[in-house]
Amino acid sequence: HQYTLSEIKYWLEIFIHRFYKTSQYKRSCVPNSPKVGSGGSLSPRGDYRAPSDSEETPWMEDLQNIPDENM
Repeated sequence: HQYTLSEIKYWLEIFIHRFYKTSQYKRSCVPNSPKVGSGGSLSPRGDYRAPSDSEETPWMEDLQNIPDENM
């Protein structure tokens, strides 16, 4: 099955909204802190640290710049 660009944008918009508006409150119980050590991590959950105060606005603006159909 091939998805259209419009379908991908539709579901990506829902994901961005849910991720940044409804799930980030869970991260705010611990203050942001620097990562200790720069050697990387073998765990897929160990390296990326989303900030607790991030917003969806820049992501939504980028999404709006993507055309609805292939050119």
